[in-house]
Amino acid sequence: MDVEGYKMPEGLYYQKGFMWAKLSGNVARVGMIDYAQKLAGDISYVELPYEGDEVVQNAEVGTVETGKWVGKLFAPFSGKIKAVNEKLNDDPTIMNKDPYGEGWAFDIDVKDPSEVKNLMDLNAASVWLKEEIKKR
Repeated sequence: MDVEGYKMPEGLYYQKGFMWAKLSGNVARVGMIDYAQKLAGDISYVELPYEGDEVVQNAEVGTVETGKWVGKLFAPFSGKIKAVNEKLNDDPTIMNKDPYGEGWAFDIDVKDPSEVKNLMDLNAASVWLKEEIKKR
């Protein structure tokens, strides 16, 4: 789906911290939404959590930096970091080029899948994003 020029794929859950999550069984692949990466500009550095870290839903787990800006990465689910996207260490602009594909940030072994109720589906997220765009 296109929301005022920003991509928002179906089949994902969205968090108000500008993160997306794709749930496959008890593993969530997580990244930053298209709107956030475009707002940030060219990403020059990504600080990711470490594999094995325990994270709590909505907690800050990393940062994204551009030349003039530092943003936060949040955990959409509680659990343990299963994997991080090492490619971002060499080329953080992958988050700009392909935020929903190769630009993913980390995977979480989800502790409590019922936390999905605290996230937005595509319909709710598109309404929320339109409101966020109006604020800018």
